[in-house]
Amino acid sequence: MYTAEYDIEWPTYFQNLDESIKERIVKKLGKILAYPTKRHLKKSSYFVDGVGQYRITYRVFEETRVVRFYFVGTHKEYEKWYKQDF
Repeated sequence: MYTAEYDIEWPTYFQNLDESIKERIVKKLGKILAYPTKRHLKKSSYFVDGVGQYRITYRVFEETRVVRFYFVGTHKEYEKWYKQDF
């Protein structure tokens, strides 16, 4: 099992979600922490996973067994976030 860390902006993204999707996101975070997937964003060290039309971006730090979560939001919001950071 990995330990979760959250980027400083994560709470802002998470708080904007509806309560029903928050529950689904929390479940997915647990799955990611148990078995981090390896679906890379192109040309970056970030990974992406989805819950319906929502995207979660994170990085895995194997040496410390930490998963740091950066973004969660709709696919459109994710595209804006992705373009802004890259």
